[in-house]
Amino acid sequence: MRQPPERIERLPQQYFTALLASVAAAAASEGEPLVDLGRGNPEVGPPSHVAEALSASAARSDVHGYAPFSGLPALKEAIAARYSEVYGVQLDSLREVAVLPGTKTGLMEFALCSVESGGTIVLPDPGYPDYFSAVALAGARHVSFSGFDTPGDAMYLNYPTNPTATAAPEGVFDEAVEWAHRNDAWVMHDFAYGDLVFDGRKPTSFLSTEGAREIGIELFSMSKSYGMAGWRLGFALGNAELIRRIETLQDHAFAGIFRPVQEAGVAALTGPQDSVDQRRATYERRRDRALAALGDVEARSEGTFFVWFRLPEGATVERILQEQRVAVAPGEGFGARGAGWARLSLAVPDELLDAGLARLRVALT
Repeated sequence: MRQPPERIERLPQQYFTALLASVAAAAASEGEPLVDLGRGNPEVGPPSHVAEALSASAARSDVHGYAPFSGLPALKEAIAARYSEVYGVQLDSLREVAVLPGTKTGLMEFALCSVESGGTIVLPDPGYPDYFSAVALAGARHVSFSGFDTPGDAMYLNYPTNPTATAAPEGVFDEAVEWAHRNDAWVMHDFAYGDLVFDGRKPTSFLSTEGAREIGIELFSMSKSYGMAGWRLGFALGNAELIRRIETLQDHAFAGIFRPVQEAGVAALTGPQDSVDQRRATYERRRDRALAALGDVEARSEGTFFVWFRLPEGATVERILQEQRVAVAPGEGFGARGAGWARLSLAVPDELLDAGLARLRVALT
């Protein structure tokens, strides 16, 4: 058998595939039913009017051919209008918006479109594991962020952060813009959890920072704000040159996104927005319960639907899984600096969360 190409060989093990496999193996063993708090998979789907828009569109006879490769103009206009209303950012929907088949795709595309093979990409540590995959696919190398004196050709930012659930510190986006100019580099801000911020914080777009559009883009996910995780729909927004490169790449790699999904996206963005606030409030309420249950354990959650907590001495994710039959995500899978920490998900029904927290209290005390 021929060896696979180097670009495939250099891809790291897919973290969540391995995590799901270990949880599934534990669930199949004898014992109490396993409670899975390890995966960030929204448990509540989109509001009913979004699903109805999808159904109504799919019932039409004129939507089953190829949609425009670059996305429906109405969808681009809808996300631009939302950015104006919610984040105070004015976008040219023709030049500064790309429609993506999910923002995970956008993570890969940014690496491919921003650096040459052999270039350097600065990544948060801990950070979302698929950032490593993007770097490998592009044939680049990564260095861990250690402040804005870290040199590189591109940088990934993510606020609120996955896995550490930290909101954007004051001035961090201004520092990122200055870093990009000093290094003649690009910046990508992964805004997947942007609307899920707690304690009275307001969602803050990287693109609202002066000069951000000159040096970077932001990815907006329909998965987290609207519960559309399986729909695979998102956006890259900002620098017109990077948007052009991404759309060129997609012209070659994809044949557009199913039109009913895009029309449902329009319905989500332009329809009632109360579900976004309700979703945020639900996760904040669960966050409060989780922090109370963890007691003296060092833990944080300023946004997202995760809690990041330090494992007490002697506690491991493996022991918690085997002895208490509750799954959480091990911190070292998100980067070397995540060792000794773990991430639990709030994206589960209340009764499952409560059951998992009760078991965690036993494991961590």
